[in-house]
Amino acid sequence: MWLQLAFALGLAAIHLFAGKLQRLNALPRSAWLSFAGGVSVGYVFVHIFPALSEAHETIAAHGPLFVLEHNAYIVALTGLAVFYGLEQVTKQYSRRDGKQKPATLGKLQGVFWIHIGSFSLYNALIGYLLVYRDNQLPEVLFFFLAMGFHFLVNDHGLVQHHRHIYMAKGRWVLAAAVFMGWLVGQAFQVTDAVISLVYAFVAGGLVLNVLKEELPEDRNSQFLPFAVGAAGCAALLVFS
Repeated sequence: MWLQLAFALGLAAIHLFAGKLQRLNALPRSAWLSFAGGVSVGYVFVHIFPALSEAHETIAAHGPLFVLEHNAYIVALTGLAVFYGLEQVTKQYSRRDGKQKPATLGKLQGVFWIHIGSFSLYNALIGYLLVYRDNQLPEVLFFFLAMGFHFLVNDHGLVQHHRHIYMAKGRWVLAAAVFMGWLVGQAFQVTDAVISLVYAFVAGGLVLNVLKEELPEDRNSQFLPFAVGAAGCAALLVFS
């Protein structure tokens, strides 16, 4: 429990302080951000994708979606689609109208709260999953590091889009969401099948958010740090 609490507080602290790291705002994109994106991608491909196979077996044996042949993968696809849909809503909501009038303050704040609402759900689920990870090192440590790097990249994107309101309010909401998810996990125990469903849903969101932040051309990402992060994470997971 204490290890879980320490990691939950650590993930919350990343939200509180990541926006203050000025070097991450450099152009071309900070090497540290590309490295963090590489670590997250490595974790997705080497750990999460194989784990979906285990989740599939658990759900198939006990879960409510046992009738579906590819249940865990369908839930992961649903998670990706949900977060992609929310991202598209925010883009369209913030897009200028036909007369090229700038978005109003109220409209920009609406976009911000859609962003924060979706990431709060995402963070709460990650905090919830902390309770059900293997609490032996290095498994839980890898989960914490991968999510921490992932949060760092996400925070940079949110600061770029909503700097002032994010620093004033958003980071506190996201930090609280991680901790609240962990508290809910402590208070309510569920079956392995439900945990597998949550894990698969988060996996889909993680895949989308990692690629969304790292791959677009306007991110000015640096390939070498990205490759080092991905290869280093993969090596640790394979040989640990």
